[in-house]
Amino acid sequence: MTNIPLKNLSKKISDLLNEARKRVLQTVNHTMVLTYFEIGRMIVEEEQNGKERADYGKQLLSELSNSLNKEFGKGFSITNLQQMRQFYLVYSKQQTLSVKSEKGQTEFNEFKLSWSHYLKLMRIDDELERKFYEIETFKNNWSLRELDRQYNSALFTRLALSKNKSEILKLAEQGQVIEKPQDAIKDPYVLEFIGLPEQNTYSESDLEQKLIDKLEHFLLELGTGFTFVARQNRISFDDKHFRIDLVFYNRILRCFVLIDLKLGELKHQDIGQMQMYVNYYDRKVKLEDENKTIGIILCQNKSEAVVEFTLPENNTQIYASKYLTVLPSKETLIKLIEKG
Repeated sequence: MTNIPLKNLSKKISDLLNEARKRVLQTVNHTMVLTYFEIGRMIVEEEQNGKERADYGKQLLSELSNSLNKEFGKGFSITNLQQMRQFYLVYSKQQTLSVKSEKGQTEFNEFKLSWSHYLKLMRIDDELERKFYEIETFKNNWSLRELDRQYNSALFTRLALSKNKSEILKLAEQGQVIEKPQDAIKDPYVLEFIGLPEQNTYSESDLEQKLIDKLEHFLLELGTGFTFVARQNRISFDDKHFRIDLVFYNRILRCFVLIDLKLGELKHQDIGQMQMYVNYYDRKVKLEDENKTIGIILCQNKSEAVVEFTLPENNTQIYASKYLTVLPSKETLIKLIEKG
């Protein structure tokens, strides 16, 4: 029989060691990124001292690569040195990640991501977009794979196209900030991770099951603060029974979020049904100190006029968003959003 006190002690020590390993890795990573930034700075400054910069730069990187590889082994190819050079050129201009030393010099000691993340971020030309993905990656602890996925699904574009200039600047400085229901809504939602075709060859229950199977991915697509509550949540009154496809709770907005899945064109009856679900939750489920329930209808297609004239003018609770089951190009996505 296992000794319970010993088991608890072992668990505590294990947790402590794992946390220590994590901190060591973070420290090593931070040091490596800072070092690469400094190497990039030294290369750029040396190049600027050369009389014929283009030819001198090529020769410099070639000789430097040979020298460093001999002393430190692999890892300092010409390509790697070029990346360090580019890293400095990109991030020496990005003041939001820097702090001022007592001497007034800019010191870059706020790099919080891995070198692999920065290699990806450096390839984003738009500075505002790059800052946004950097902040969101850190806030949400995105892996490189998830950063790739969010960038490829044009998260910044989907959020920015519905905002004015000052709001876009806020996105770049703070990431996605959720203060009101509209801030948590995307249109469209990109669900390429479920592996369903673009054509209408599956049922609503198939779509629901795929989302549950890939719940972790779906939560990331929904955004910050969402937790899963229930699927096919049954509500009953007057001997009638209804089922809400998916129920979530948003910790930031402090409210329930109901999601209904619809194939094909959105109908006004679908909006009326969601209104009933939202009313039920507001009157029977939510607590007094919680905020009003949000309803999101995910559909393949919708008429903006149907949505506009079915909902009240001051609507802040019910939203209809398209969903895509394949990853579109950024250009196609922009056209979809602008069409509405």
